[in-house]
Amino acid sequence: MFVPRDVYGVVRPRTVDEVRDIVRAFARTEDGPRLQALSTGRNWGLGSREPARDGVVTLELGGLDAVRELSVEGGWAVVEPGVTQLRLAELLSGTGRMLNVTASSGHTSVLGNAVDRGVGLRRQRTLDLVGLEVVLPDGELIRTGWWPHGEHPGAINPQGLGPSPLALFTQSDLGIVTAGVVRLLPRPEAQCVLRLGFGSGRLAEAVDELRRWTAQGLVSGVLKVYDPVSTRSYGGLGDEYLTHLCVSGTERSVAAVTRVIEEEAEESGLFTRVLRSDEHPPAPDDLVARAVERLYAGDPSRNEAMLRSAVGQEADRVDAEGGGWLFFLPLIPFTGPSVARAQELLDRVHAETGIRPGSTVNALDPDVVDLVVSFRFPRTEHHARQAHRALDRTYELFAEAGFHPYRLDSDHHAWMDRFSGDPAARAFVRRLKETLDPRRVIAPGRYA
Repeated sequence: MFVPRDVYGVVRPRTVDEVRDIVRAFARTEDGPRLQALSTGRNWGLGSREPARDGVVTLELGGLDAVRELSVEGGWAVVEPGVTQLRLAELLSGTGRMLNVTASSGHTSVLGNAVDRGVGLRRQRTLDLVGLEVVLPDGELIRTGWWPHGEHPGAINPQGLGPSPLALFTQSDLGIVTAGVVRLLPRPEAQCVLRLGFGSGRLAEAVDELRRWTAQGLVSGVLKVYDPVSTRSYGGLGDEYLTHLCVSGTERSVAAVTRVIEEEAEESGLFTRVLRSDEHPPAPDDLVARAVERLYAGDPSRNEAMLRSAVGQEADRVDAEGGGWLFFLPLIPFTGPSVARAQELLDRVHAETGIRPGSTVNALDPDVVDLVVSFRFPRTEHHARQAHRALDRTYELFAEAGFHPYRLDSDHHAWMDRFSGDPAARAFVRRLKETLDPRRVIAPGRYA
Protein backbone atom coordinates (compact mmCIF):
# COMPACT_ATOMS: atom_id res chain seq x y z
CA MET A 1 0.00 0.00 0.00
CA PHE A 2 3.06 2.23 0.30
CA VAL A 3 5.97 2.62 -2.11
CA PRO A 4 8.08 -0.56 -1.84
CA ARG A 5 11.74 0.04 -1.06
CA ASP A 6 14.90 -1.86 -1.96
CA VAL A 7 15.55 -4.03 1.09
CA TYR A 8 18.74 -6.07 0.73
CA GLY A 9 18.06 -8.45 3.59
CA VAL A 10 16.64 -9.03 7.05
CA VAL A 11 18.63 -9.65 10.24
CA ARG A 12 16.88 -10.97 13.35
CA PRO A 13 19.05 -10.68 16.47
CA ARG A 14 17.99 -12.38 19.69
CA THR A 15 20.12 -10.44 22.18
CA VAL A 16 21.40 -6.94 22.75
CA ASP A 17 24.97 -8.15 22.26
CA GLU A 18 24.01 -9.45 18.82
CA VAL A 19 22.52 -6.05 17.97
CA ARG A 20 25.79 -4.39 19.00
CA ASP A 21 27.83 -6.84 16.92
CA ILE A 22 25.65 -6.20 13.87
CA VAL A 23 25.93 -2.43 14.25
CA ARG A 24 29.72 -2.63 14.63
CA ALA A 25 29.96 -4.78 11.50
CA PHE A 26 27.99 -2.24 9.47
CA ALA A 27 30.06 0.60 10.95
CA ARG A 28 33.24 -1.00 9.57
CA THR A 29 31.87 -0.90 6.02
CA GLU A 30 31.97 2.35 4.08
CA ASP A 31 29.23 3.11 1.55
CA GLY A 32 27.40 -0.11 2.33
CA PRO A 33 23.69 -0.66 3.03
CA ARG A 34 22.22 0.95 6.12
CA LEU A 35 20.28 -0.54 9.00
CA GLN A 36 16.55 0.10 9.42
CA ALA A 37 15.35 -1.11 12.84
CA LEU A 38 11.79 -2.11 13.66
CA SER A 39 10.04 -3.85 16.55
CA THR A 40 7.07 -5.99 15.49
CA GLY A 41 6.55 -4.15 12.18
CA ARG A 42 2.82 -3.60 12.80
CA ASN A 43 2.82 0.13 12.15
CA TRP A 44 -0.29 -0.26 10.01
CA GLY A 45 -1.56 2.67 7.99
CA LEU A 46 1.83 4.41 8.20
CA GLY A 47 3.92 1.95 6.21
CA SER A 48 4.12 -1.08 8.50
CA ARG A 49 7.66 -2.47 8.19
CA GLU A 50 8.43 -0.52 4.97
CA PRO A 51 11.55 1.70 5.22
CA ALA A 52 11.34 5.36 4.24
CA ARG A 53 14.27 5.02 1.82
CA ASP A 54 15.98 2.48 -0.44
CA GLY A 55 19.15 0.52 0.16
CA VAL A 56 18.63 -0.84 3.66
CA VAL A 57 18.96 -4.03 5.64
CA THR A 58 16.06 -4.48 8.05
CA LEU A 59 16.97 -5.15 11.66
CA GLU A 60 13.93 -6.90 13.14
CA LEU A 61 13.94 -6.66 16.93
CA GLY A 62 10.89 -8.82 17.63
CA GLY A 63 13.20 -11.53 18.98
CA LEU A 64 14.18 -9.22 21.83
CA ASP A 65 10.99 -9.94 23.75
CA ALA A 66 11.91 -10.05 27.42
CA VAL A 67 10.13 -8.28 30.24
CA ARG A 68 13.37 -7.79 32.13
CA GLU A 69 11.90 -6.34 35.31
CA LEU A 70 8.45 -5.40 36.56
CA SER A 71 7.59 -3.52 39.74
CA VAL A 72 3.93 -3.23 40.65
CA GLU A 73 4.85 -1.29 43.75
CA GLY A 74 7.10 1.15 41.92
CA GLY A 75 4.85 1.38 38.85
CA TRP A 76 7.34 0.53 36.10
CA ALA A 77 8.46 -2.24 33.76
CA VAL A 78 11.63 -2.74 31.74
CA VAL A 79 10.64 -4.16 28.36
CA GLU A 80 12.34 -5.02 25.07
CA PRO A 81 10.99 -4.10 21.60
CA GLY A 82 9.28 -7.46 21.03
CA VAL A 83 7.05 -7.20 24.12
CA THR A 84 3.46 -6.66 23.01
CA GLN A 85 0.84 -4.64 24.81
CA LEU A 86 -1.36 -7.72 25.23
CA ARG A 87 1.43 -9.66 26.92
CA LEU A 88 2.31 -6.86 29.35
CA ALA A 89 -1.36 -6.19 30.09
CA GLU A 90 -1.89 -9.87 30.91
CA LEU A 91 1.09 -9.83 33.30
CA LEU A 92 -0.57 -6.93 35.13
CA SER A 93 -4.01 -8.53 35.33
CA GLY A 94 -5.25 -8.72 38.90
CA THR A 95 -2.66 -6.23 40.19
CA GLY A 96 -2.98 -2.63 41.27
CA ARG A 97 -1.30 -1.41 38.07
CA MET A 98 -2.27 -1.28 34.40
CA LEU A 99 -0.68 -0.40 31.08
CA ASN A 100 -1.74 2.66 29.11
CA VAL A 101 -2.88 0.64 26.07
CA THR A 102 -3.72 1.78 22.55
CA ALA A 103 -6.69 0.90 20.35
CA SER A 104 -4.44 -0.99 17.94
CA SER A 105 -3.92 -4.74 18.02
CA GLY A 106 -2.78 -6.34 21.25
CA HIS A 107 0.08 -7.82 19.20
CA THR A 108 1.76 -4.44 18.61
CA SER A 109 4.93 -3.40 20.42
CA VAL A 110 4.70 -1.35 23.61
CA LEU A 111 8.12 0.18 23.02
CA GLY A 112 7.79 0.63 19.26
CA ASN A 113 4.62 2.68 19.66
CA ALA A 114 6.06 4.72 22.52
CA VAL A 115 9.22 5.76 20.66
CA ASP A 116 7.05 6.74 17.67
CA ARG A 117 5.04 8.92 20.11
CA GLY A 118 1.76 7.04 19.92
CA VAL A 119 -1.36 7.70 21.97
CA GLY A 120 -2.99 5.41 24.53
CA LEU A 121 -6.46 5.49 26.04
CA ARG A 122 -5.16 7.25 29.15
CA ARG A 123 -2.62 9.71 27.72
CA GLN A 124 0.18 10.15 25.21
CA ARG A 125 2.60 7.25 25.29
CA THR A 126 5.64 9.55 25.58
CA LEU A 127 4.48 10.33 29.13
CA ASP A 128 4.89 6.63 29.94
CA LEU A 129 8.45 6.47 28.60
CA VAL A 130 10.97 7.17 31.38
CA GLY A 131 14.15 5.44 30.20
CA LEU A 132 15.71 4.03 27.03
CA GLU A 133 18.56 1.63 26.33
CA VAL A 134 20.15 2.55 23.01
CA VAL A 135 22.84 1.10 20.77
CA LEU A 136 24.66 4.03 19.17
CA PRO A 137 25.94 3.88 15.56
CA ASP A 138 29.41 2.78 16.73
CA GLY A 139 27.99 -0.08 18.81
CA GLU A 140 28.27 1.64 22.19
CA LEU A 141 25.39 0.89 24.60
CA ILE A 142 23.95 3.73 26.68
CA ARG A 143 20.99 4.17 28.99
CA THR A 144 19.18 7.50 29.09
CA GLY A 145 16.49 8.78 31.44
CA TRP A 146 15.62 6.83 34.59
CA TRP A 147 16.61 3.21 35.23
CA PRO A 148 16.12 1.07 38.35
CA HIS A 149 19.36 0.29 40.14
CA GLY A 150 19.89 -1.94 43.16
CA GLU A 151 17.46 -2.79 45.92
CA HIS A 152 16.23 0.79 46.32
CA PRO A 153 15.61 2.26 42.85
CA GLY A 154 13.93 5.36 44.27
CA ALA A 155 11.38 7.64 42.65
CA ILE A 156 11.06 7.81 38.87
CA ASN A 157 12.82 10.86 37.40
CA PRO A 158 12.90 10.69 33.57
CA GLN A 159 14.88 13.89 33.12
CA GLY A 160 17.62 13.16 35.64
CA LEU A 161 20.22 15.85 36.21
CA GLY A 162 21.52 18.15 33.49
CA PRO A 163 20.59 17.96 29.79
CA SER A 164 18.36 14.96 29.10
CA PRO A 165 18.93 13.00 25.86
CA LEU A 166 15.82 10.85 26.38
CA ALA A 167 13.68 12.57 23.73
CA LEU A 168 16.52 12.45 21.18
CA PHE A 169 15.84 8.75 20.65
CA THR A 170 12.10 9.01 19.92
CA GLN A 171 11.23 9.33 16.22
CA SER A 172 14.98 9.15 15.78
CA ASP A 173 17.73 7.74 13.57
CA LEU A 174 20.44 8.50 16.14
CA GLY A 175 20.47 5.02 17.68
CA ILE A 176 18.69 1.67 17.94
CA VAL A 177 16.46 1.21 20.98
CA THR A 178 16.89 -2.22 22.59
CA ALA A 179 14.91 -1.70 25.81
CA GLY A 180 12.93 0.89 27.71
CA VAL A 181 11.41 1.65 31.07
CA VAL A 182 7.68 2.32 30.85
CA ARG A 183 5.42 3.60 33.57
CA LEU A 184 2.50 1.51 34.80
CA LEU A 185 -0.56 3.46 35.86
CA PRO A 186 -2.49 2.93 39.10
CA ARG A 187 -5.54 0.80 38.40
CA PRO A 188 -8.73 2.72 39.30
CA GLU A 189 -10.97 1.25 41.99
CA ALA A 190 -14.03 1.93 39.83
CA GLN A 191 -14.83 2.99 36.28
CA CYS A 192 -17.85 4.01 34.23
CA VAL A 193 -17.81 4.74 30.50
CA LEU A 194 -20.49 7.00 29.08
CA ARG A 195 -21.55 6.90 25.43
CA LEU A 196 -23.09 10.12 24.15
CA GLY A 197 -24.51 10.59 20.67
CA PHE A 198 -25.04 13.86 18.83
CA GLY A 199 -25.95 14.94 15.31
CA SER A 200 -23.52 16.36 12.77
CA GLY A 201 -25.30 19.72 12.89
CA ARG A 202 -24.24 20.11 16.53
CA LEU A 203 -20.58 19.16 16.08
CA ALA A 204 -18.94 22.45 17.08
CA GLU A 205 -21.28 23.02 20.03
CA ALA A 206 -20.92 19.46 21.29
CA VAL A 207 -17.11 19.55 21.05
CA ASP A 208 -17.01 22.80 23.02
CA GLU A 209 -19.21 21.26 25.71
CA LEU A 210 -17.00 18.16 25.87
CA ARG A 211 -13.95 20.40 26.15
CA ARG A 212 -15.55 22.24 29.08
CA TRP A 213 -16.08 18.95 30.91
CA THR A 214 -12.47 17.95 30.19
CA ALA A 215 -11.09 21.29 31.38
CA GLN A 216 -13.09 21.07 34.60
CA GLY A 217 -11.70 17.65 35.50
CA LEU A 218 -14.80 15.54 34.85
CA VAL A 219 -13.09 13.25 32.31
CA SER A 220 -10.56 10.49 33.03
CA GLY A 221 -8.15 9.56 30.27
CA VAL A 222 -8.52 10.33 26.57
CA LEU A 223 -12.05 11.30 25.55
CA LYS A 224 -12.91 9.80 22.13
CA VAL A 225 -15.38 10.95 19.47
CA TYR A 226 -15.96 8.69 16.47
CA ASP A 227 -17.50 10.27 13.38
CA PRO A 228 -20.17 8.26 11.49
CA VAL A 229 -17.65 6.96 8.93
CA SER A 230 -15.29 5.59 11.59
CA THR A 231 -18.16 4.07 13.54
CA ARG A 232 -19.34 2.20 10.44
CA SER A 233 -15.76 1.10 9.71
CA TYR A 234 -15.86 -1.00 12.86
CA GLY A 235 -19.27 -2.49 12.21
CA GLY A 236 -21.39 0.23 13.86
CA LEU A 237 -24.58 1.74 12.50
CA GLY A 238 -26.18 5.16 12.42
CA ASP A 239 -25.27 8.64 11.24
CA GLU A 240 -24.40 10.23 14.55
CA TYR A 241 -21.13 11.15 16.17
CA LEU A 242 -20.49 8.91 19.17
CA THR A 243 -18.49 10.03 22.21
CA HIS A 244 -16.81 7.63 24.64
CA LEU A 245 -16.01 9.27 27.95
CA CYS A 246 -14.41 7.55 30.93
CA VAL A 247 -14.91 8.40 34.60
CA SER A 248 -12.65 6.57 37.04
CA GLY A 249 -11.67 6.77 40.69
CA THR A 250 -13.30 5.50 43.87
CA GLU A 251 -16.81 4.06 43.81
CA ARG A 252 -18.29 7.21 45.31
CA SER A 253 -16.36 9.66 43.15
CA VAL A 254 -17.30 7.78 39.96
CA ALA A 255 -20.96 7.74 40.97
CA ALA A 256 -20.91 11.48 41.76
CA VAL A 257 -19.06 12.62 38.62
CA THR A 258 -21.12 10.36 36.36
CA ARG A 259 -24.28 11.88 37.76
CA VAL A 260 -22.91 15.40 37.18
CA ILE A 261 -22.09 14.61 33.54
CA GLU A 262 -25.56 13.17 32.96
CA GLU A 263 -27.09 16.37 34.35
CA GLU A 264 -24.76 18.58 32.30
CA ALA A 265 -25.56 16.63 29.14
CA GLU A 266 -29.29 16.93 29.69
CA GLU A 267 -29.10 20.66 30.44
CA SER A 268 -27.02 21.31 27.30
CA GLY A 269 -29.69 19.85 24.99
CA LEU A 270 -26.93 18.75 22.61
CA PHE A 271 -26.96 14.99 23.03
CA THR A 272 -29.50 12.55 21.62
CA ARG A 273 -28.60 9.80 24.09
CA VAL A 274 -26.45 9.25 27.16
CA LEU A 275 -25.74 5.62 28.04
CA ARG A 276 -23.76 4.38 31.05
CA SER A 277 -21.70 1.22 30.84
CA ASP A 278 -22.94 0.02 34.25
CA GLU A 279 -26.61 0.40 33.27
CA HIS A 280 -26.50 -0.14 29.50
CA PRO A 281 -23.59 -2.43 28.59
CA PRO A 282 -22.59 -2.39 24.91
CA ALA A 283 -24.42 -4.82 22.67
CA PRO A 284 -22.44 -7.93 21.64
CA ASP A 285 -22.07 -6.57 18.08
CA ASP A 286 -20.92 -3.09 19.20
CA LEU A 287 -17.24 -3.82 18.71
CA VAL A 288 -16.02 -0.29 19.36
CA ALA A 289 -17.87 0.26 22.63
CA ARG A 290 -16.95 -3.20 23.96
CA ALA A 291 -13.27 -2.65 23.15
CA VAL A 292 -13.05 0.95 24.37
CA GLU A 293 -14.62 0.09 27.74
CA ARG A 294 -11.91 -2.51 28.35
CA LEU A 295 -9.13 -0.32 26.93
CA TYR A 296 -9.77 2.38 29.53
CA ALA A 297 -9.17 -0.38 32.09
CA GLY A 298 -5.85 -1.39 30.49
CA ASP A 299 -7.17 -4.48 28.69
CA PRO A 300 -6.55 -4.75 24.89
CA SER A 301 -8.00 -8.26 24.54
CA ARG A 302 -11.02 -7.09 22.52
CA ASN A 303 -8.96 -5.11 20.00
CA GLU A 304 -8.61 -8.02 17.59
CA ALA A 305 -12.34 -7.99 16.85
CA MET A 306 -12.08 -4.32 15.87
CA LEU A 307 -9.06 -5.08 13.70
CA ARG A 308 -10.84 -7.91 11.87
CA SER A 309 -13.84 -5.67 11.28
CA ALA A 310 -11.64 -2.90 9.85
CA VAL A 311 -9.31 -4.89 7.57
CA GLY A 312 -10.73 -8.41 7.51
CA GLN A 313 -7.65 -10.20 8.88
CA GLU A 314 -5.82 -11.20 12.02
CA ALA A 315 -2.74 -9.21 13.02
CA ASP A 316 -0.21 -11.52 11.36
CA ARG A 317 -2.06 -11.38 8.01
CA VAL A 318 -2.96 -7.68 7.79
CA ASP A 319 -0.06 -6.64 5.56
CA ALA A 320 -0.29 -9.64 3.23
CA GLU A 321 -4.06 -10.01 2.87
CA GLY A 322 -5.88 -7.27 4.77
CA GLY A 323 -7.94 -4.49 3.25
CA GLY A 324 -6.38 -1.14 2.38
CA TRP A 325 -5.79 1.18 5.33
CA LEU A 326 -3.99 4.54 5.49
CA PHE A 327 -3.67 7.01 8.37
CA PHE A 328 -3.11 10.75 8.72
CA LEU A 329 -2.44 11.87 12.30
CA PRO A 330 -2.61 15.63 12.95
CA LEU A 331 -2.82 17.52 16.22
CA ILE A 332 -5.50 20.21 16.22
CA PRO A 333 -6.84 22.62 18.86
CA PHE A 334 -9.55 21.18 21.10
CA THR A 335 -12.20 23.70 20.07
CA GLY A 336 -15.51 23.28 18.31
CA PRO A 337 -14.56 25.48 15.35
CA SER A 338 -11.24 23.66 14.83
CA VAL A 339 -12.82 20.19 14.84
CA ALA A 340 -15.61 21.40 12.56
CA ARG A 341 -13.01 22.94 10.22
CA ALA A 342 -11.12 19.64 10.09
CA GLN A 343 -14.32 17.85 9.12
CA GLU A 344 -14.93 20.43 6.37
CA LEU A 345 -11.46 19.69 4.99
CA LEU A 346 -12.18 15.95 5.00
CA ASP A 347 -15.45 16.61 3.17
CA ARG A 348 -13.42 18.48 0.58
CA VAL A 349 -11.03 15.54 0.23
CA HIS A 350 -14.02 13.31 -0.41
CA ALA A 351 -15.46 15.69 -3.01
CA GLU A 352 -12.13 15.95 -4.85
CA THR A 353 -10.98 12.31 -4.71
CA GLY A 354 -14.05 10.15 -4.13
CA ILE A 355 -12.53 8.70 -0.96
CA ARG A 356 -14.49 9.29 2.25
CA PRO A 357 -12.08 9.53 5.21
CA GLY A 358 -13.18 8.62 8.70
CA SER A 359 -12.00 10.50 11.77
CA THR A 360 -11.72 9.94 15.50
CA VAL A 361 -11.15 12.72 18.02
CA ASN A 362 -8.74 11.75 20.82
CA ALA A 363 -8.72 14.58 23.36
CA LEU A 364 -5.25 14.54 24.93
CA ASP A 365 -5.96 17.43 27.29
CA PRO A 366 -8.24 20.51 27.39
CA ASP A 367 -6.29 22.13 24.56
CA VAL A 368 -5.10 19.45 22.12
CA VAL A 369 -6.83 16.79 20.02
CA ASP A 370 -5.10 13.91 18.26
CA LEU A 371 -7.32 13.53 15.18
CA VAL A 372 -6.97 10.04 13.71
CA VAL A 373 -7.94 10.24 10.03
CA SER A 374 -8.31 6.87 8.33
CA PHE A 375 -8.77 5.86 4.70
CA ARG A 376 -10.20 2.41 4.02
CA PHE A 377 -10.30 1.00 0.49
CA PRO A 378 -10.34 -2.28 -1.46
CA ARG A 379 -6.87 -3.70 -2.01
CA THR A 380 -6.51 -3.05 -5.74
CA GLU A 381 -4.02 -0.88 -7.62
CA HIS A 382 -6.75 1.51 -8.75
CA HIS A 383 -8.21 2.00 -5.29
CA ALA A 384 -4.74 2.27 -3.73
CA ARG A 385 -3.81 5.09 -6.13
CA GLN A 386 -7.10 6.82 -5.35
CA ALA A 387 -6.55 6.50 -1.60
CA HIS A 388 -3.01 7.83 -1.82
CA ARG A 389 -4.25 10.83 -3.80
CA ALA A 390 -6.71 11.44 -0.99
CA LEU A 391 -3.93 11.12 1.60
CA ASP A 392 -1.69 13.54 -0.34
CA ARG A 393 -4.53 16.04 -0.59
CA THR A 394 -5.20 15.71 3.13
CA TYR A 395 -1.59 16.57 3.89
CA GLU A 396 -1.88 19.66 1.69
CA LEU A 397 -5.18 20.95 3.04
CA PHE A 398 -4.34 20.35 6.69
CA ALA A 399 -0.91 21.98 6.29
CA GLU A 400 -2.57 25.07 4.85
CA ALA A 401 -4.92 25.16 7.84
CA GLY A 402 -2.03 24.85 10.31
CA PHE A 403 -3.07 21.34 11.41
CA HIS A 404 0.26 19.49 11.36
CA PRO A 405 0.79 15.74 11.90
CA TYR A 406 2.69 14.41 14.89
CA ARG A 407 3.57 11.16 13.11
CA LEU A 408 4.41 10.58 9.43
CA ASP A 409 4.00 7.62 7.09
CA SER A 410 6.87 6.16 5.09
CA ASP A 411 5.90 8.02 1.89
CA HIS A 412 5.75 11.52 3.40
CA HIS A 413 9.14 11.84 5.11
CA ALA A 414 9.98 14.67 2.68
CA TRP A 415 7.38 16.80 4.51
CA MET A 416 9.53 16.82 7.64
CA ASP A 417 11.25 20.11 6.85
CA ARG A 418 7.97 21.74 5.88
CA PHE A 419 6.45 20.95 9.26
CA SER A 420 9.53 21.97 11.25
CA GLY A 421 9.11 25.41 12.74
CA ASP A 422 12.77 26.40 13.00
CA PRO A 423 15.33 25.55 10.27
CA ALA A 424 18.15 26.14 12.76
CA ALA A 425 16.76 23.44 15.05
CA ARG A 426 16.62 21.00 12.11
CA ALA A 427 20.21 21.88 11.24
CA PHE A 428 21.20 21.19 14.84
CA VAL A 429 19.69 17.68 14.66
CA ARG A 430 21.53 17.08 11.38
CA ARG A 431 24.79 18.05 13.07
CA LEU A 432 24.04 15.53 15.82
CA LYS A 433 23.48 12.86 13.18
CA GLU A 434 26.77 13.72 11.43
CA THR A 435 28.63 13.58 14.74
CA LEU A 436 27.10 10.35 16.07
CA ASP A 437 26.75 8.52 12.75
CA PRO A 438 29.33 9.86 10.26
CA ARG A 439 29.19 6.64 8.22
CA ARG A 440 25.39 6.63 8.07
CA VAL A 441 25.15 3.21 9.68
CA ILE A 442 21.52 3.78 10.66
CA ALA A 443 19.20 4.54 7.77
CA PRO A 444 17.37 7.87 7.76
CA GLY A 445 13.81 7.16 8.82
CA ARG A 446 10.51 8.96 8.43
CA TYR A 447 11.69 11.85 10.58
CA ALA A 448 15.23 12.30 9.24
